[in-house]
Amino acid sequence: MTEQTKIAVMGISGRMGQMLLRAVDEAPKASLIGATEHPGHAWIGQDLGEAMGMAPRGIIVQDAPLEALQHAHALLDFTTPEATMANAEIAAQVRAAHVIGTTGLSEENLAFLEAASRHAPIIRSGNFSLGVNLLTVLTRKIAAALDEDFDIEVVEMHHRHKVDAPSGTALMLGEAAAGGRGRDLSEIRDLAREGITGERQAGHIGFAALRGGDVVGEHEVIFAGAGERISLKHIASDRMLFARGALKAALWGHGQKPGQYSMLDVLGMQA
Repeated sequence: MTEQTKIAVMGISGRMGQMLLRAVDEAPKASLIGATEHPGHAWIGQDLGEAMGMAPRGIIVQDAPLEALQHAHALLDFTTPEATMANAEIAAQVRAAHVIGTTGLSEENLAFLEAASRHAPIIRSGNFSLGVNLLTVLTRKIAAALDEDFDIEVVEMHHRHKVDAPSGTALMLGEAAAGGRGRDLSEIRDLAREGITGERQAGHIGFAALRGGDVVGEHEVIFAGAGERISLKHIASDRMLFARGALKAALWGHGQKPGQYSMLDVLGMQA
């Protein structure tokens, strides 16, 4: 019998945490063995099942990552940058695969993850859906094929409760477009425009972030040239696709060598 991958879910009470829990429960090759919440949360110290108003599960919700992760093969982490850094430190110690869907990470955070990845595999993505990762590949290829006569704009829309902008997925698409042209996104991105901005700079990549209602996620990459326009678009209508994708990454990551990976590695689509 194939060994099940032991999973810990960070931020278990949140919307994404609950979806990750559901994805693990539905997967025959995975089992939940740990769960965390932030210090002071009402669920800390309670049995997870009882905290959810259900039958006991034998898993106590922890506020210390080490307690939840010490026996885990992989952890699913869609929390905050601060929590993700603490989780990465513990995951590196116990050699667990760290699947990160946390957005809003700073350059300092990314440097910390680079160091942690020397000890354990880290699979990080701005989006864990198959469709978005295919869109990333197409964006890179089209950007490489078209010269700077085609302006690139990335437009995204999410629900009113999203706290960061542009989205992690939008930045991922921007990085793909910049990479296709052999450029560093940080040098050519226009994250916002307001007032008298002057003409658009050739070769730059623009971003627009829309917020409203309960939109799960919509992303569009526009290549605008003289007399023609190419548009690539992905619409997500069910958040469970992100949870299932993250779990797929965890199952793949269990047993991988230390290093940083993306969803393209998981899907075998990495160039």
